[in-house]
Amino acid sequence: MEQHPWFKDWFNSPYYHQLYFNRDEKEAAAFIDKLIDHLKPPAGSTMLDVACGKGRHSIHLAEKGFDVTGIDLSKDSINEALQHQRENLHFFMHDMRLPFRINYFDYAFNFFTSFGYFKTRREHDNAIRTIAQAIRGNGFFVMDYLNVHYAEDNLVHRFEKEIEGVNYFITKWFDETHFYKKIQVEDEALKEPLIYTEKVAKFSLGDFTEMFAYQGMQIQEVFGDYNFTGYDVNKSPRLIMIAKKGR
Repeated sequence: MEQHPWFKDWFNSPYYHQLYFNRDEKEAAAFIDKLIDHLKPPAGSTMLDVACGKGRHSIHLAEKGFDVTGIDLSKDSINEALQHQRENLHFFMHDMRLPFRINYFDYAFNFFTSFGYFKTRREHDNAIRTIAQAIRGNGFFVMDYLNVHYAEDNLVHRFEKEIEGVNYFITKWFDETHFYKKIQVEDEALKEPLIYTEKVAKFSLGDFTEMFAYQGMQIQEVFGDYNFTGYDVNKSPRLIMIAKKGR
């Protein structure tokens, strides 16, 4: 019997949202502003936010007048996102490994390393296929992933965080193929600590180039941080790729 994938439980946990999504909203908004400034999408463009979480990027994009659809596997995240739904903002609970609309969107986005969670390369290829199929010919896909070399060199192995009386003890490590992060949650409301382990694949620019090309998308530009500095394999904290689908 297949073990329940770690991300299904963890992404539905209130602790996941507390740990990550009190993140700097200003930084996220500034990145979206810069990205839209760079891409210059025509007014009313259709956009797909893949693994949208509670929809904060989708909401920001919709406020700019684009027609935005967010999809995510987490029921709790989508339920929260649905509270913001309006005429040009839509949310669906959906697994990115499965097809979702064909030749519909002008742009697709995958932000903040919301990829690399699956067990097999085939599942990751299926997710890229979903995205490629969802965008129209000459449409664009932007993926924001961790930069493997930088993440290896700058890994903080152990740290703890206290948020509103909840303690998070975090341990990180990696092997040849993945990064791991063990999160132990200690809260007085819990009978015993909860433990979650995140696992993210070490995909390089070469891996993505290959995965994208296999689905008919070519990488046009690569940036290394949220200020759109050029990508440096050793120094850049992020790997931000802008790919274009063929006709």
